[in-house]
Amino acid sequence: MNLRRQSNRPAILRRLALGAGLVSSLALGEPAAQARGARPAVAAATPPDTLIAPPLLENLSTVPGVVEVNLTAAPARLPLLPGHPTDVYAFNGRIPGPTLELHEGDRVIVHFHNALPEPTTIHWHGLHIPAASDGSPLSPIAPGASYDYVFTVAAGSAGTYWYHPHPHQRTGFQIASGLYGALIIRAPDDPLPASIPEKLLILADNRLLPDGSLDFPDPYSPQGQVDMENGREGELLFVNGQLMPTIPIRSGEVQRWRIINASAARVYRLAIPGQTLLHVGSDGGLFERPVEVPEILVANSERVEVLVRGTGPRGSQATLQTLPYDRYIPQTRPADWNRTRDVLSLAYSSRPPLRAVVLPRTLRHVPALDTAQAVTTRVFVLSQGLINGKEMDMDRVDVTTHLGATEIWSLENVVGMDHPFHLHGFQFQILDRDGVAEPERRWKDSVNVPKHGTVRIVVRFDDHGGKWMYHCHIMDHEDRGMMGILQLN
Repeated sequence: MNLRRQSNRPAILRRLALGAGLVSSLALGEPAAQARGARPAVAAATPPDTLIAPPLLENLSTVPGVVEVNLTAAPARLPLLPGHPTDVYAFNGRIPGPTLELHEGDRVIVHFHNALPEPTTIHWHGLHIPAASDGSPLSPIAPGASYDYVFTVAAGSAGTYWYHPHPHQRTGFQIASGLYGALIIRAPDDPLPASIPEKLLILADNRLLPDGSLDFPDPYSPQGQVDMENGREGELLFVNGQLMPTIPIRSGEVQRWRIINASAARVYRLAIPGQTLLHVGSDGGLFERPVEVPEILVANSERVEVLVRGTGPRGSQATLQTLPYDRYIPQTRPADWNRTRDVLSLAYSSRPPLRAVVLPRTLRHVPALDTAQAVTTRVFVLSQGLINGKEMDMDRVDVTTHLGATEIWSLENVVGMDHPFHLHGFQFQILDRDGVAEPERRWKDSVNVPKHGTVRIVVRFDDHGGKWMYHCHIMDHEDRGMMGILQLN
């Protein structure tokens, strides 16, 4: 066994699984006092933690710095709802799939086997790795075939990522069928205190028929047409495959939440009524400094890291909610789009409040990409199902550039609904939104472009030549062809 993995695993499992009552509250921001919106309740000394963390993929390697795992995609029959088994697809027999945990500098070997009745891939969403291991639609794995994804984790890439299939025109179906999982990269010098308990929250909505089967309507039916326009949404809001789980928290405690939006189209506007959140990271890892916010918008495929503070009194309860967000065109906007929905419950222990712990005010340095070095500015016009007026053609290259080039991309949404834009293989920085400069430098691989809005990004194409995808991450849109191919020479 990898000795480094063996020494880290107990602490990691404690942070991801139990996580309550280990640290004191945060000296930065709110004090440990009753929050507006926290409901008094009778609570156990430590309420039960019903949020189940996906297990970690077992490292088969005994070589330090090498991670070798087995991953299989196969049909399964699992109870998405209690007492209602559903025919699904699953990684290693579970939904979500097991979590792949890595460290910067690791050499990674994923032995993947496709036991599905159709082609698939695994896309390592957000990672800067060779094109041969990106898992794009250009590299399908046939039914019954196997493939080794091999890559090295880049320095400075610590953060929260995820993996999912990306076959041509079947991505949405396969992810909604259950194929998604978390990928966490850890830094050797994480600035946040190791004593802070950690939670992984993978958000994924879904829709079932009365018999418990997955609801995939005929694409030419009214609901199928709505799904094609809006992207498929479901009434069931799952967190790690569970509905409305409970996380215990102690007054004064601070928890670190890693949140992944694995939904096909739903945008989450996350808030805990009566208190603020400390936003500390996004797609490409930690920010330079914490940002206190009342809510956080998480478009599909995006990730966020937040610090949640136990500001409620002992024995009370609070709720993580997703607030209304209008991303739709008027013609297909759901009638209940403006309804607030509960995501999970926070249950406060009856134990005495914890004392404060101080966080660093600077988390890390995020170097700015130099726009003066940009060799070109490209415009990408996002319309309904098209990029620059074209549907995806697997045999066509849409953009060609060279290794080492810095470019500015202007993402212009000309229609009346949001389009989240994802670039494979390379992290970028947002320059401005509708002409307003971005206040903080952050590494991103996905960005939501609001209706009739423009977002400018800067990206440097270091390393890893080949063909790379860029696309709208509403999965119904990408499956119908809202994608393009970048050739990097």
